[in-house]
Amino acid sequence: MKNKRHLPTYRAFFALALTCLFSVTSVFASDLEKEKRWAEQISDSLFDGEAIELNDGSNDFLAIDTRADEPSDVAVIVIHGIGIHPDWETVVKPLRVELAEKGWNTLSLQMPVLANDADSEDYEPLMKEVPARIDAGIRYLAKEGAKKVVIVAHSLGARMANYYLSHKKVYKEAHTETPIVAYIGIGMNTDNEQFLKNIKIPVLDLYGEKDLEGVLSSTETRKQAASQNKGYKQQKIAGANHFFEGHDDDLVNAVVIELQKY
Repeated sequence: MKNKRHLPTYRAFFALALTCLFSVTSVFASDLEKEKRWAEQISDSLFDGEAIELNDGSNDFLAIDTRADEPSDVAVIVIHGIGIHPDWETVVKPLRVELAEKGWNTLSLQMPVLANDADSEDYEPLMKEVPARIDAGIRYLAKEGAKKVVIVAHSLGARMANYYLSHKKVYKEAHTETPIVAYIGIGMNTDNEQFLKNIKIPVLDLYGEKDLEGVLSSTETRKQAASQNKGYKQQKIAGANHFFEGHDDDLVNAVVIELQKY
């Protein structure tokens, strides 16, 4: 009978433990409610392109399909940076819209997101969600007629793309008929060297003259990490900051010049 007095305490402890478990689990996965809100807002207000729904094997997610009038055989997957969406006004929207105007179909993917105050380290557990989303995008583009794919990714999105591309089996075995032929990483920060050394396709490492300190201070280490890749090169955009504000045309033109090679 004496032990019964402790039952409320045990129950309270058990409830607290479950709450903590679910809280921790939710931190290690994308905020799907946030994604859903953005998808609804974008679908209602989208002017250029079409909001579509893809599935990564576990969840539906937003992508924006923007078509060229006379498209190249090469399609472009656009991957946004930390905590934002595939129609973001800086970097992402200029790329997805203007590349389509210049002849490339683009598919801008919603990548995993966390709360607004999360930093890049908080996203580390979400990297495992990245491959399935990029794979879903490539399958969609292949179904729509693309013969080749180039990935263009910004900031944390570049780290996600690097993570994906550095795991060779992930994309080479899954997409032999619609291969990824090149990659353009924009504003890559200090945490990309471990991936760059394992990427074998051509890479354009693009950054701004006034980019973030971490981007600028790691240019040499990124170059060294990719030293075995003959297709790796760096390009600096004069006067541009991390978000290429006021330099959209310079950014798009640099990407276009690279795309024309494929």
